[in-house]
Amino acid sequence: MLRPFALHRPGTVEEACALLARFGEDAAPYAGGTELLLLMKLGVLRPRHLVDVKRLPGFDAITDGSRLTLGAAVTHRAVERSSLVGERAPLVAAVARHVANVRVRNVGTVGGNLAFADPHSDLATLFLTLDATVTLVSPRGRRELALADFTRGAWDTAREADELLASVRLTPWPADTAAVYLKFGVHERPTLGVALALVLDTRRARVTEARLAIGCVDPRPVRVPSVEARLRGAAVAELEDAAGSAGELASAAVEPDDDLHGSADYKREMVAVFVRRALRIAVQRARGARTSVPQFPHAVIV
Repeated sequence: MLRPFALHRPGTVEEACALLARFGEDAAPYAGGTELLLLMKLGVLRPRHLVDVKRLPGFDAITDGSRLTLGAAVTHRAVERSSLVGERAPLVAAVARHVANVRVRNVGTVGGNLAFADPHSDLATLFLTLDATVTLVSPRGRRELALADFTRGAWDTAREADELLASVRLTPWPADTAAVYLKFGVHERPTLGVALALVLDTRRARVTEARLAIGCVDPRPVRVPSVEARLRGAAVAELEDAAGSAGELASAAVEPDDDLHGSADYKREMVAVFVRRALRIAVQRARGARTSVPQFPHAVIV
């Protein structure tokens, strides 16, 4: 059962931040509510005031410029269906299509997903490879943080009590990029997420930049600089031979815990396996070939 609470619907960002500052720990921002209301029903969170941010100006907007900006109240369904996202960051739109289920995607928001810092998040993992930054607003003004600095751990972020996450900004990859997102899980939330992007030269023969992020196994998603350095400058023809070492480096870079998703050793082995698979898929896409890697039980290739 939900305990009684007051729902506030401010008309401006300033009013919303003032409410959060006024009520302090007794208040929580409210957008889609897919996680917040569940935790309130379980009694894990007991805010007496919810501050509805869905109607705040700009919070539901998707805009373009030097970077792609998603307002905090943009739903997963809106990301999935956005022609702008599909054009500028097609893998983001494709991954959004596989978040939870259609009911959740219709109400769950990008900002809520990032602000809760659930370690089993597809978007946070993928966004790391797009150099994501988040914009926070408060009565003190605005500040921008790299997503890697914003997410401190499981359900722990750098957001202050009187701050709102207003938007997330992404840097889309160049046109000559071969990218893939793999996720695996037998429970409702993914056990493992692997996001890989290989930026290619104009002849699509060599990797000029590499991005790899691993999520759902550590308390927060992480980039893997050791693998990125291993792939940077490599010829596409040599990448399949590098898959084994890339998987081992990625496995050594994560620090998983034992939980209902598996033991730490199991997760490390799965990281190695799925990084190898992701690299082989990216190589096929770099060559312009249709992905021929077989589907795996409980796994999704995006």
